[in-house]
Amino acid sequence: MAKYSTGGVGGDSGGACELCGAEDRSLETATVAGAELQVCSECARHGDDGGSSGSGGATSGGDGREETNRRKKAAQNMAKLDDAQKVNSDWQEDTEYEEDPLPYLVRGYGDRAEQARQDAGLQTDELAEELGVDEEDIVAVEQGRAARAGVGGSLIEALEDELGIELADE
Repeated sequence: MAKYSTGGVGGDSGGACELCGAEDRSLETATVAGAELQVCSECARHGDDGGSSGSGGATSGGDGREETNRRKKAAQNMAKLDDAQKVNSDWQEDTEYEEDPLPYLVRGYGDRAEQARQDAGLQTDELAEELGVDEEDIVAVEQGRAARAGVGGSLIEALEDELGIELADE
């Protein structure tokens, strides 16, 4: 059976988990999405058998933490799904941003902002509401169109503060 791997080149895991890439962990064989992979015990739970084959995947007393992690993951997945359904929007005319200049932005600022928002489990409209800005401006930043859309520097600062990231190149 062919292996599908993110952990190495040419299908050889080289002692690393083929799902998360973690090295120096004991590996076990698990079937994930129909592919037989060498995975660490943490990733074995993603297997078709729920991680029951191998070195004891039982947990004790962590049900509350697992529920929190499950809910966080669900929120992250919903944010990603919502993003996939969004329609590209263009900048708004007659908006005056000259008093709020856009700083130089780091390379890949849009991807960085989008990932941080998704990690926080927020949708673009939720983040826009929290910051008191138009959703279109958030979308423009995430799509790397901040300058073309006339996004102001105050939005970049607000995103950095809210999401705990750096977007401005200082």
